[in-house]
Amino acid sequence: MANDDIKGKVRLMFQDGATFGRINKPKYCWCYHGLRPVVPSQHIREYRYAYGAVDPLRGDSFFIVLPYANTDCMNIFLDELSKAYLDDCIIMPCDQASWHRSKSLRIPSNIILFYLPPATPECNTQ
Repeated sequence: MANDDIKGKVRLMFQDGATFGRINKPKYCWCYHGLRPVVPSQHIREYRYAYGAVDPLRGDSFFIVLPYANTDCMNIFLDELSKAYLDDCIIMPCDQASWHRSKSLRIPSNIILFYLPPATPECNTQ
């Protein structure tokens, strides 16, 4: 992206994702001595993935919840982020997750990704 292509604000937005899930496991329960309770249970594994970007200088943030952590969902996130800040150039550091570096990742023209070095947890913003 050339400097002439930048129309609006230049934003530094930090990107990361988070996993939220539930695994249902049967547990012990109380019952009368001598009785063996029947407790129905299912093995349920449900996960949702939050993708987010934050502009700490302006206090802006953008989040979206998607069903998977993969390239297709990262493409959706980048597309929606691009639409939300259509007139701005977004410079976005991110980790080196496989879906951030995939050959099929479609990076919108107003977003510039750069990657944090591997094995450098001190670069993560906590």
